[in-house]
Amino acid sequence: MKIAIGCDPNAQNEKEALIKFIEAKGYGEVTDFGSEDPIYANVAIEVAEAVAAQKYDRGILVCGTGIGVSIAANKVKGAYAALVSDVYSAQRARLSNDANIICMGAFTTGSKEREMFVTEFLTNEFVPGCGSQPKVDRFVAYDNERA
Repeated sequence: MKIAIGCDPNAQNEKEALIKFIEAKGYGEVTDFGSEDPIYANVAIEVAEAVAAQKYDRGILVCGTGIGVSIAANKVKGAYAALVSDVYSAQRARLSNDANIICMGAFTTGSKEREMFVTEFLTNEFVPGCGSQPKVDRFVAYDNERA
């Protein structure tokens, strides 16, 4: 699995820890999109564009709360970013919503929580034909209809 990761300067240490965790677990090949730009929307858009273009299978974004990067990433057509704050939402991001990016807060979650979120996000898959399929189809159709 190819994974794109990025953050704002507030979350550089958290991003580095997640890269080490992902690599140690063997979840996939990680590409670091950086953390130096104080305008978090820039890295969020860059990661989202790469994931939406299917150059990467999944994306992970971190900022102070995760809110800003999730808003920015979701502006990219084909990017489906979920802000996660608990293990269940990280799991359901994949299983029920077919999210291709998760966003987390460096100031709002702990390191072990972020590791659990990443594990759920990277080890679960959306099941085509499941009960959530019509809901996912609707937002994908809307996304495809817009300019």
